[in-house]
Amino acid sequence: MKALLNPELSFSSISQFHTNKLRNFTHSPNQTSLRFPSKYRIGKGACLVVKAALDSAIMDQLGLSESDIRNPSVSTSYRSSELPNPNQTLLDAQARVCTGPMQTRPLSEEQAFKVFDTILRSAKGELKDEYKVSRAQLGAFFAAMTIRTNAFPQATQWSEGEKLAINTFWPLLVRVLPPDIIFIADPEGSIMGLGSSIGPQYVGNCATEMRLVGALREVLAGGHLGYEEVQGILRDVLPLKVDDKESSGVSESLLSAFLIGQRMNRETDRELKAYCLAFDDELGPPPVADVRSLTHYGEPYDGNTRYFRSTLFVAAVRSCYGESCLLHGVEWMPPKGGITEEQMLKFMGANTSLSPLHAKDLLEDEEVGFAYVSQREAHTSLYSLIGVREHIKKRPPLATAEKVQQFVKARGKEAMVAGFYHDGYEEPLLMLMKRRGVHSGLVVKGEEGALSMTTRLRSASISKGFPVNYCSGFRSLSMVSAFEVDGVSRQNFNLEVNAMDYGFEPTNTPRTDRSVSKNIELGLAALHGEKGPAYDRIVLNAGIVDHLLGCDGAEDISAALDRAREAIDSGKALKRLLNYIKISHKLS
Repeated sequence: MKALLNPELSFSSISQFHTNKLRNFTHSPNQTSLRFPSKYRIGKGACLVVKAALDSAIMDQLGLSESDIRNPSVSTSYRSSELPNPNQTLLDAQARVCTGPMQTRPLSEEQAFKVFDTILRSAKGELKDEYKVSRAQLGAFFAAMTIRTNAFPQATQWSEGEKLAINTFWPLLVRVLPPDIIFIADPEGSIMGLGSSIGPQYVGNCATEMRLVGALREVLAGGHLGYEEVQGILRDVLPLKVDDKESSGVSESLLSAFLIGQRMNRETDRELKAYCLAFDDELGPPPVADVRSLTHYGEPYDGNTRYFRSTLFVAAVRSCYGESCLLHGVEWMPPKGGITEEQMLKFMGANTSLSPLHAKDLLEDEEVGFAYVSQREAHTSLYSLIGVREHIKKRPPLATAEKVQQFVKARGKEAMVAGFYHDGYEEPLLMLMKRRGVHSGLVVKGEEGALSMTTRLRSASISKGFPVNYCSGFRSLSMVSAFEVDGVSRQNFNLEVNAMDYGFEPTNTPRTDRSVSKNIELGLAALHGEKGPAYDRIVLNAGIVDHLLGCDGAEDISAALDRAREAIDSGKALKRLLNYIKISHKLS
């Protein structure tokens, strides 16, 4: 593994990069769009104008809130107005208790009394609209409370304040809560102390719910399920028909309890595999692109809230030298609700409603070579869960599994790259990649758990866990499918990338703070050749990924970085991005 990223490799003409202001973009005090110089024109007379509105800083200066104006440049404004809002009091409590055995923070007496009083008033019909506690929230919250008392270590079980609140409110709640919620809160009739028979006798209201309730009994006890059982449940209950609850076949409370419960119990490999593969055949077999190399990028679907997100621009760079890239995600996703590739492409005027077959055409197009597929178009069943996912607050198992999708396959070599944040998920992600049969796989602990490796100095305060820029992966030493590769013919590696070892000056990561337009400005300025932190990150992430995945021509890290720079400095990468915006509309 020493051959990978050898810091002693030298390369010529590494200049000291410096930060330049974005001179090619101009703002006037009263202007709400970005003006681009003539180099950004697409074809004859078609000027690319990125539609920018007020960014978050200006909104604060003007005293405006997001409810005052729908601002397409702020990531939170992409949340659908049709989604019902969760109750904030309960959501804050869920952030504390709907998490792992070591991360849960029990509620204080004051917090617990406030939460249970809110639940009671909502159940009695005293809270309306956005103040009402949803069935999904109730399912997630009570599932967390049940799992904590059944399976968590003493430090994260119920606090004395929580016990007092439950003793006070449960005799009142049991009279007004629906049976499915009572079942989740007390499945065996032994937790709440009243000896209720509702939980032990509950079976659900239909055949689909009966199967889900049976699985939930195991999950609420802290147990695990088999691959076929999880996959069968997902196929039974999805897509969730939120506008037609009678025909959806399942209560949102039961489904949210199932999703958050499996995450709190820390999913097994077989459970994650079920989430990953359950809907592979939803649109039939994936199309096969006639390309020699294809990299699938698995960014966290809920986006970035603080730092520059570089993957879209990295894909444009890598496509210039035959490394085709397929990105996938959504327009907006909780819990972060941050900047996504779909927001950026939509903001720049691209068509974001392309099918996997359309993506195949873009991958094969010699003037493009990369593509984006929305979960909305490829996995409608999973996309139907966005509203429920907001109301359970924490990321469900899907947040891990959806990063390892294969919406298009390739005739040549295939690779996968995915980001992670919490230690312990790097190996399951690599397991899922191997299950996909790709030749190379890479997981990256980038900033915010995304894929972007950074050039900033490592913080001296980090004492545990993997640092940012930690990478782990595998690559096959032959063209044989990974299904047929044994451990001897697969090279495994793990390392921490230090950008300074490869000639990069340490710089702080550019902040975007949910501003889609700011992220686009940084990326386009870099593709225009503006040297600085954004440029460095695009080069670093393109070259390092090429090298670690074993791409042709990237055996020498200096050559890999140099060809990424050449793709930018020659204008090829920018042209490819602009071609994508134009050509994507011809495929609708």
